[in-house]
Amino acid sequence: MRHTIQYCVVGLSYKNADLTTRGYFSLNKKQIEHLLMQAKADGLNELMVISTCNRTELMGFVDEPKKFIDYLCTFSGGDESLFLEKGYVLSDRKALNHVFRVGCGLESQIIGDFEIIGQMKKSFQNSKDHQIVNGFSERLINAVIQASKRIKTETDLSSGATSVSFASVHYILEHVKEVSQKKILLFGTGKIGRNTCENLIKHTQNNLITLVNRSQESAQRVAGKFNLVVKNINNLKTEINYSDIMIVATGAKDLTVDASFVPRYKPLLILDLSLPSNVDPKLSDHENITLVNLDELSQLTNATLKKRGQFIPQANEILHQVEAEFLQWVDHRKFAPTLNALKQKLLDGQQKEQGEVQEFSQIVYRLTGKIASYLKENPSKADQTMALLQNVYQLDSKLDV
Repeated sequence: MRHTIQYCVVGLSYKNADLTTRGYFSLNKKQIEHLLMQAKADGLNELMVISTCNRTELMGFVDEPKKFIDYLCTFSGGDESLFLEKGYVLSDRKALNHVFRVGCGLESQIIGDFEIIGQMKKSFQNSKDHQIVNGFSERLINAVIQASKRIKTETDLSSGATSVSFASVHYILEHVKEVSQKKILLFGTGKIGRNTCENLIKHTQNNLITLVNRSQESAQRVAGKFNLVVKNINNLKTEINYSDIMIVATGAKDLTVDASFVPRYKPLLILDLSLPSNVDPKLSDHENITLVNLDELSQLTNATLKKRGQFIPQANEILHQVEAEFLQWVDHRKFAPTLNALKQKLLDGQQKEQGEVQEFSQIVYRLTGKIASYLKENPSKADQTMALLQNVYQLDSKLDV
């Protein structure tokens, strides 16, 4: 009898949910940890969680997708009715295809952004540390990594490597004159902050960059690499007052830049790279202040991004090749319980008759091996063959999903 358990993906992304909505359902490291612990306690054994600026998703095996929705809403604090309006639920082959597309950068807001595969690997490792993934997820992630590597090396989908950090610097270069002479404040030195800092140094030739971070030690490590100035977070208001450009990459759950922090008497460009947004949206109402958020940055249509579109068909072809191999493994995997049950039934019968056990065992292994080969070569007859074997030998086995 077939299990009702199915592989599901539950989540929200930039395609249907705006920045504010995605912020409601974003999960930080601690929230993900608590979610995985609860799922483990509830008996789930295959679940990964990913939360980025583009999407928040739960992916794994579950008997009812509503469980994943409940986990997401409970631990993020997002409203279930809002999820039902803006979110999505995918199952079985559609869910697996989605995982491949996400991991290969084909579902990224900036097409070809390969940072996502690193985030997926980190998600898998996090779940592995919590002992809530098994062989299926490992095989899946390895297949996605293989497809991602091939797309990266065999196509130019990621040419001109673009990411949120690069897009922010590109925006500055496009909209600010004499950028090398402008005073730039970078608030937040996490991964996005560090990457943005590297891009600033590389593309702006600006040595008037100041770093501020809650942990001054973290800021000092980044600053030391590039010989930049670090200021204490208590001086944030003063540094904002001095700046022409401020990049916010704090990644907090609440606002870190209140409207009261920002002077109104001079122009200031603010790029908010955080999800949820960490800059007070009221600042966009002021004439001298230009506030740009993640979604606006991701809509850049420069020549590099336009060029990438021509490589999507080639990327899809590679993805489908690797995905087909994985799905073939999935199909063979679901027949393993029946073949193992047949093998055991035949071996048990021989032991009762006390015959030549070793020789008979070899025959049984060859027989089941030939059946497996037949199933591989005749996939359209696989289900019928399995049903016949179960009926003839009265096998008590359960098929995996």
